[in-house]
Amino acid sequence: MATLSLVVGSAILAKEWRSAPPLARVIEIPGSANAAMEIEPLDLDSSVDTMAAIDGISFDDSDTVAASVPATLSEPIARELPGGAIEKAADIDPYTLDPRTRWFNGRPIKPARQMWMIVTGYSPDSRSCGESADGITATLHSVETNGFKLVAADPRVLPYGSMLTVPGYDSDFVVPVLDCGSAIKGNRLDLLFPTHEQARQWGKKKLLVTIWAYADGKPAENPRKMR
Repeated sequence: MATLSLVVGSAILAKEWRSAPPLARVIEIPGSANAAMEIEPLDLDSSVDTMAAIDGISFDDSDTVAASVPATLSEPIARELPGGAIEKAADIDPYTLDPRTRWFNGRPIKPARQMWMIVTGYSPDSRSCGESADGITATLHSVETNGFKLVAADPRVLPYGSMLTVPGYDSDFVVPVLDCGSAIKGNRLDLLFPTHEQARQWGKKKLLVTIWAYADGKPAENPRKMR
């Protein structure tokens, strides 16, 4: 069970002090009481081509991969416990039945979709952030939030508060999008690292990133209130 614990190509971060863009809405796929959840993408500005070529690496419609929807659970649900006791459906936590379920911020989450992204790293100092190196992210969080494990993204593609797993970053634990950058546009991410040297060591990679959604049917929280 995961616990809540981002310069090559990285540019000066532009802090956003305006009101936070709306979070991606979590919608329910009809079919059962334990229906899967998906993220409904935002309507993007027509001037922003998030699938355009980035630094010579092109994207197309195949770069977004929908996560598979789990089969509907049959009823009744029961399982045998050690000693021969039978645990009935009413006693079983439905989230434990899907091995893909994780927990983030005290709530169950499931993979919703995947995207190919260009991923770089940055550090919270003047070499990455210039005059904006004040230790505060675009969502007004300390850079030390989640143990320096957070992500900068284009909020028109991945709204603040989005939950991601990035192969090779933070042991593949779920990390939040809490920052942005002037050069972080479209299908691009910047991963926070505590030091400039660690960020440079990460380099620049094209990775299949998983976007997660809450699985409890409740709306996403305002990321500015999450601490």
